[in-house]
Amino acid sequence: MRVGKPALGWIALIPFLLLTIPSLVLNAVLLGKKAPDQINDPGVAVEGVIDGDTIVVEPKTRVRLRHIDAPELAYCGGKEAKEALEKLVTGKRVRLTEQVPDQRGRGMALVYVGDVLVNKELLASGYVRFHHDVSTRADELKALGLEIKTAKKGIFGACQSTVNTKNPTCVIKGNIDRTRKTYHMPGCTQYPYTVVEEDIGEQWFCTEKEARAAGYTKSERCE
Repeated sequence: MRVGKPALGWIALIPFLLLTIPSLVLNAVLLGKKAPDQINDPGVAVEGVIDGDTIVVEPKTRVRLRHIDAPELAYCGGKEAKEALEKLVTGKRVRLTEQVPDQRGRGMALVYVGDVLVNKELLASGYVRFHHDVSTRADELKALGLEIKTAKKGIFGACQSTVNTKNPTCVIKGNIDRTRKTYHMPGCTQYPYTVVEEDIGEQWFCTEKEARAAGYTKSERCE
């Protein structure tokens, strides 16, 4: 029986296969990761905007944006924050990713319009603060929040001050530390370093009587 020489055609394909197969596998893995968020998820329609960090999606479900803390509507910057969010999502469909409940059980999420991360765009506007949270975009958003704050953009310039340029005769500083509200007068130890942050409800007062009427007590560091 005659034995022929082994065919060499398939051997020549080995280098090609070694390069091609890993690439195909990697593409399949990446496609699999992308599919749930960008291919199969059509998103949900936005039904409204509550304030600068909360939207309503169908069916009448409130969703708060992760890493975002907007001023209350009545505070400095609150209206601007809401308007910035409205421009980003009104009439759009959004994808909600990395959803978690907040302390009250309400939904929080990273919100996308297409490939645009709404949370990031809102931070860039300067009318919201970065809120510490754990997500895949946390480091990126934290860095952006610091950049915006350093540049004194939005609320960090318009709503925070150490000198009352709007009404120079009213120099008493109202300060809120969690639930404690104190006021500082010129001559108090911490007065030069106290920043009045009107975006969180802090105020300037003309008299101590006004400060006390608003629920503030005199700082213990005032003589």
